[in-house]
Amino acid sequence: MFKKEFVEVIVDNRSTKTDRIYTYKIPDSKKDILKEGMRVLVPFGFGNKLLEGIVIGFKEEIDIDINKVKGIKKIVDQEPVLSKNMINLGMWMKYKYLAQFIDVFRTMLPTGISNKVNKYISLNKIDKINLDSINSENQKKIVKYLLNNGESEFNTIRKNLNLNNINSSMKSLKKKGIIKTKRRVDNKIDKRYERFVKLLTSNNEEININKRAYKQIEILKYLKKNNNIKLNKLLSITNSNLQSAKSLESKGIIKIYEKEVKRNPVTKEIKKSYKYKLQYEQQKCFDIINSDIQNKRHNKFLLHGVTGSGKTEIYLQLIEKMLNLKKQSIVLVPEISLTPQTLDRFIGRFGDDVAVLHSRLSLGERYDEWRKIKEGEVNIVVGARSAIFAPFKNLGLIVIDEEHESSYKSSMSPKYDTIEVAKKRCELEDASLLLGSATPSINTYYEALKNDIKLLELNNRVNDKNMPEVDVIDMKEELKSGNKSIFSEKLYEAIKDNLKIGKQTILFLNRRGFSTFISCRECGHVLKCRECDISLTYHRNKNSLICHYCGLAVKPPNVCPECGSKYIKYFGIGTQRVEEMVKEAFDTAKVLRMDVDTTSKKGSHERILNKFKEGNADILIGTQMISKGLDFPNVTLVGVIAADISLNLPDYRSSERTFQLITQVAGRAGRGDNEGKVIVQTYEPDHFSIQMAKNHNYKEFYKNEILLREEFEYPPFINLINIVISGIKEHNVIKTSKETYREIINNIDKIKMQFNKDDIMGPNPAPIMKIKGKYRWQILIKCDNGNISILKDIIYSICVENNENKKSIKFNLDINPISII
Repeated sequence: MFKKEFVEVIVDNRSTKTDRIYTYKIPDSKKDILKEGMRVLVPFGFGNKLLEGIVIGFKEEIDIDINKVKGIKKIVDQEPVLSKNMINLGMWMKYKYLAQFIDVFRTMLPTGISNKVNKYISLNKIDKINLDSINSENQKKIVKYLLNNGESEFNTIRKNLNLNNINSSMKSLKKKGIIKTKRRVDNKIDKRYERFVKLLTSNNEEININKRAYKQIEILKYLKKNNNIKLNKLLSITNSNLQSAKSLESKGIIKIYEKEVKRNPVTKEIKKSYKYKLQYEQQKCFDIINSDIQNKRHNKFLLHGVTGSGKTEIYLQLIEKMLNLKKQSIVLVPEISLTPQTLDRFIGRFGDDVAVLHSRLSLGERYDEWRKIKEGEVNIVVGARSAIFAPFKNLGLIVIDEEHESSYKSSMSPKYDTIEVAKKRCELEDASLLLGSATPSINTYYEALKNDIKLLELNNRVNDKNMPEVDVIDMKEELKSGNKSIFSEKLYEAIKDNLKIGKQTILFLNRRGFSTFISCRECGHVLKCRECDISLTYHRNKNSLICHYCGLAVKPPNVCPECGSKYIKYFGIGTQRVEEMVKEAFDTAKVLRMDVDTTSKKGSHERILNKFKEGNADILIGTQMISKGLDFPNVTLVGVIAADISLNLPDYRSSERTFQLITQVAGRAGRGDNEGKVIVQTYEPDHFSIQMAKNHNYKEFYKNEILLREEFEYPPFINLINIVISGIKEHNVIKTSKETYREIINNIDKIKMQFNKDDIMGPNPAPIMKIKGKYRWQILIKCDNGNISILKDIIYSICVENNENKKSIKFNLDINPISII
């Protein structure tokens, strides 16, 4: 029989030198309690500082001196926070994405639940402290601070006082007996408790209360009909005060008690919705997926359906099947599509059986939703990327809607691809994966054509509604005819007509702000962020130039800082400028704008969309966040102001992104009873991505794009590994980049690996050479599936394991990046 003598722990320490599994002894008293996936507190390093760790396995014996092995100090959890499957998923992610252990496992848990052991300082005997007897000024400042603030956390004292050698001052005060220290385990989130009231006597029992105690009598009357109620609600309904309730409690008639109340991120009432009868194409797709899942023939599907074809209803009915099988489901939507409309569909159908996970929830809301999932209170999760880690115990189905969206690739470590993680999780948990999109990613469609994923198609809109007519306007011709406005003649007239007949319009521009940049017409100088190699964007409502990378904001100059010229001009156009020009051109129109600037506050998405849905605006102007997930029956016109923005990015996916954006935003038109129309303005009307989007022809677009990818060796035919080297000193970054390149080449030569060195591009300055004060260089490597594992090992060894001499340099590793900008 296996004996649990030692435990393997991932310690919460972000140093690359400690990115490994540590072994600890299990005290006899904890052997029966400790399980894989629990969190523990362990002594770490020379100072034996207590750190949190996650138990990932057990050992019966080890090949080192047992006396040198430290023991765990405390078990944090009563039940594991990670299942065995989730631990295995985390180990796979660590090696797949060259991430650190702790980054991977932190990603799987809600932010804020990690425990930290903090040191607290307090005064020993306040009444006997004599400041005059303390000679050191630093020590006096510490004592004064504690007299004013009471017990305080050590790092808070250090930050507020900003003293040199604070540690020696603390030691001296402790030695003199003036202060005392203690360690306490803290985390950022507490359970939420509210006070409730219950009646301790039966309804028939006679209660003697003074007849003039009117409020007490009122409270009792209400409690006899509504026992166990929130205290604040009871006092509000009965118009009573706390003193009346406390008086009843002192007589033993009622009890005031605290009870945990989980935070609910969905505060509005959502109407119940009922399932629709599936139409022929929908029913056919549903039957195939359901049959294949039941008979275990396939477990990965791509549902390629045009916009408005009813993909969501198929998701809903498959989830219902899962519930009948006592299985649980995860539904992922891109963050920008996680609109109230999306939630209404799922909560309206399944009610309290749905939890919600996304970045706009507070830490407390996220923690409570995560616990609802963990404790089996719900069977469905709807959320953004991180919801893939929802802690279900009996997972049956993962749905990824709008699977082509770039937000499914994490931009922070671990830089995981959600679709890859979903495939692995389904493999580990014997679950099924359904990907849905009107514009599947080239990679996914390629897999489907190879039969790695089963392809299903919805070629028609629900109720056989027509796809919107798309007009492509050549803005070069508009300019030749003397039209210098941002609106082509056709778009201007279409908006005017729509306003006359009371229909709504959506105008799309994938760029926020008022103007794209400010430039001097005399010397050509462009105003750039001093911390980043990027032009500043003018925001008129704040009268500021803002960097969209680091957030730096400065006032626009009156003269050119380079040559002193007064000829400073605003170039380009953003959503703010479009809004202003729409209001000028259509002064009676009610206009809303939806972009990052107008949706920064909690609930702002919902407020803007509800206004538009209820008909309180005629025109909605927005960026990418309005291009999908929205269904407004009264919208009959969509205008794409500048289709070239995404097309001209220096990125191999720019054509794909352009096709997807135009197709998706065009899909917002004509979803009601009236025909829809789309007007796309561009300076490149003949580009194949724009022409294919005009014709709603994904397959033809794919045929063109896949040939280019194969010709120029880009995914899905090869893998890309992007190494970004960054640091404050430019010469150090350049030096390290060149050294890293040489080390990679030397390692390839050493193992006599069959590899074309021309496929290592760089080192070169990154397309954005400076961000947040750090210079950036990059090395981009192309490699096939046969070589990627060996190359990853070489890169990890150079950039992570053996980078002690590169302390001022940061390496950012990205396997198959979504963008190489």
